[in-house]
Amino acid sequence: MRETSSQSRSDLSELKHPALAWAHSARFLTTASQLNQLPPGDLGEIAFVGRSNAGKSTAINALAQRRQLAFASKTPGRTQHINLFALGPRDAPDAYLADLPGYGYATVSRTEKVRWQKVMADYLEVRRNLNGVVLLVDSRLGLTPLDERLLEFVSPRINTGEVKLLVVLTKADKLNRREQQAALSAVQEQLGARVSEQADVGMLLFSATKHQGLADLAETVHGWVHPQSGPAVTPATDATEAADEADLGDSAD
Repeated sequence: MRETSSQSRSDLSELKHPALAWAHSARFLTTASQLNQLPPGDLGEIAFVGRSNAGKSTAINALAQRRQLAFASKTPGRTQHINLFALGPRDAPDAYLADLPGYGYATVSRTEKVRWQKVMADYLEVRRNLNGVVLLVDSRLGLTPLDERLLEFVSPRINTGEVKLLVVLTKADKLNRREQQAALSAVQEQLGARVSEQADVGMLLFSATKHQGLADLAETVHGWVHPQSGPAVTPATDATEAADEADLGDSAD
């Protein structure tokens, strides 16, 4: 399990980080309420998941440098579709970003919750195109029981190395440096009890406005679908390095 390094705002040019240029190409493709509505083919998919209000839409928009590419509902938990975004050249995309609905708010009927739990579970368990999962977690809360339940769906594929996992700890500005390190350590301990040696698992602290972790996030997901490009992220050599910058609180997702 690795902790990714941090990046400052001044070190985020597309020239220095081609993965950022690739991420900035994200554009809306389609929305689906069932798996059979997703496009066929072999393009790899990167799923962004997390509790409602964990900062998922904010992270996607920061990654793409588009203010409203991913929609953050004013009523958390209301969005109930998989939104798919294309990445790469406009005439020949090379990957998809899948924005899965936020979970954890009681804003829909029990019938809808059960239906969506089934759709999300099926996506994580059997979607052949899935290369990796980016799990957005509020750094003040750590992995909640709902996050762990979601991980149960995809853990068998993570533990074989088929699907990669990156846990992104958001809203770190609400924590001081010591608390940030405690948050990282707590998540590492929770994941360590769940994943195998074959698993490819990472974690990072994330700030949308200060761009902490943004280049690392782009390089990681780019590497998932472009393995020929080599290792996406250099592990931090100092555990305190990733906590040096503050994080901005995210909007409701």
